[in-house]
Amino acid sequence: MEVKLKTQPSFKRLPRHIGIIPDGNRRWALFHGLNKEEGYAAGIEPGFLLFQHCHNIGIEEMTFYGFTQDNTKRPSVQRIAFQKACVDAVMKLTDMDASLLVVGNTESSLFPQALLPFTGKRVCFGKASMKVNFLVNYGWQWDLGKALSQLRNKDFKSNEPFWSSIASADISRIDLMIRWGGRRRLSGFLPVQTIYADFFILDTLWPDYSVEHLYEALQWYEQQDITLGG
Repeated sequence: MEVKLKTQPSFKRLPRHIGIIPDGNRRWALFHGLNKEEGYAAGIEPGFLLFQHCHNIGIEEMTFYGFTQDNTKRPSVQRIAFQKACVDAVMKLTDMDASLLVVGNTESSLFPQALLPFTGKRVCFGKASMKVNFLVNYGWQWDLGKALSQLRNKDFKSNEPFWSSIASADISRIDLMIRWGGRRRLSGFLPVQTIYADFFILDTLWPDYSVEHLYEALQWYEQQDITLGG
């Protein structure tokens, strides 16, 4: 899939890694007279547009929020819908130039079995020119719990940093978080990797994604004073 960018601005500085919270699918569905669960499928195509736009601009890595362990507490009809949307999105990504890693609690029955081949290590498609991470049945407590378990069992290597033993250790530090849907919260998204991330909020609901949203976020980011605490 090749997407032509319209009047792409030039950027003085780009984030290396962008985290994406694609929120607002259920609200979008209700606004369009649909059932809440119908909003998840509407969020698949915008994800691929965003992927291609970032790929063309030169972003090196992206992490998408699929669904969390807390999300699985929603009504079963919604749970089934967002599980299917995640599977459909990953399968479609196999036609792209991506190095894919799916991260989430695979020991739970709520993890889609079709996505197991993409966990544990990266799977490369095409030229694999962008790293893409997909958080599926993810929970921050589960993520940090792996390292804590090693500490309790004395399997932790004292000469290695704590973060190297968390479940999401193969995902790098995030420079820029972009959240659609207007909510001003992190929602448990990779607490270690987002420790110094800049956070850009869009009020637009995710299925209404436009490339101008990405441009706006990147133009805002290049104006930020990136110190990493220094």
